[in-house]
Amino acid sequence: MASQKLTYPISRTASWVGGIALLLIAILAGAGYFGALAPLITAGDAAKTAADIAGSEPQFRLGVLCMVLAAVLDVVVAAVLLALLEPVNRMLATTAAWFRIAYSAVFLGAIAQLAIVPILLGDPQSAMNALESYNIIWRTGLILFAVHLLLVGYLGFRSGFMPKVLAALIAVAGIGYLVDGFGTVLVVDYTPTISTFTFIGEVALIGWLMWKGSRKRPVADAA
Repeated sequence: MASQKLTYPISRTASWVGGIALLLIAILAGAGYFGALAPLITAGDAAKTAADIAGSEPQFRLGVLCMVLAAVLDVVVAAVLLALLEPVNRMLATTAAWFRIAYSAVFLGAIAQLAIVPILLGDPQSAMNALESYNIIWRTGLILFAVHLLLVGYLGFRSGFMPKVLAALIAVAGIGYLVDGFGTVLVVDYTPTISTFTFIGEVALIGWLMWKGSRKRPVADAA
């Protein structure tokens, strides 16, 4: 008798929640930083940056709020992936979840540096220092996020229900963040570049989760 590959049931609800949460993270983080914050920040020019933020403070605060919401949604994603991957290996799935939650905590700590910028505008250099602290803290936290993705990729590869190509792409994304995270710690004035090319696994995970959430389970599988 031919051996059968062990698979695990996938919750449609969990898949939908995870896919939507990841999509919202991408939208909120992108709109918050690149849409609202980045246009107000001029690298190396503290006075202009402070003046631009002072002139568009509601926009700056809205950008910070978007990023806070993205960080909170990271906890939701951690819970969803734990529910999906726990049957594969409970210990590793739990570890992966905690690494993402730890990253979310570090990310919130970084965002706190942004939140205090409006009250530092009277001292442009202090405001710029807070902005730079955000970058350093967030980039260092990418190490935690990288470990999370590496574990998710490994568990997905072993799961039997996640495409191995997707699992490999997720792991590659983790490697990219790992390089950028350690680069920030070890190299002066390091600019994250690797993850800008390896993030495709995260995008593919969004699509796969939403596709899984939209599929109806066959009657035989449900039985």
